[in-house]
Amino acid sequence: MTSAREAASEAVIDGYQDLLERSKRMLALAREADWSALVDQEAGYVQQVARVAELDAQHAPTNGERQRKAELLEAILENDREVRRHLVQRRDELGELIGTAQRRRDLQQAYGAGGRGAGSGRVLPAASRFGQGAS
Repeated sequence: MTSAREAASEAVIDGYQDLLERSKRMLALAREADWSALVDQEAGYVQQVARVAELDAQHAPTNGERQRKAELLEAILENDREVRRHLVQRRDELGELIGTAQRRRDLQQAYGAGGRGAGSGRVLPAASRFGQGAS
């Protein structure tokens, strides 16, 4: 039979192991660029972080537990760094796409998409435009 202290220790370590597994799944989703699934996973991850923090605050770990927790945290943080790197890369890609779309819209507005803008999308002969060739 395990004591309440041992059960609490096990719950804390199990919580960190669950966080590690969740962070691995999130990293796999980031590598696959499955952004909607990543966002869905993140909600559960945040809830688990809160549960583990609450359990951890109520428990004084032994040296061995501290060491195991440190190992798990190191792995979790490494996964988190890589997920963030993928997210920053995606943010930059989206920024470029937005910039391209804005430039395209501005060009369409300026050069006559649908009859608007300075030239209304039609080509005029230079002679008629500048009065040359007309007698």
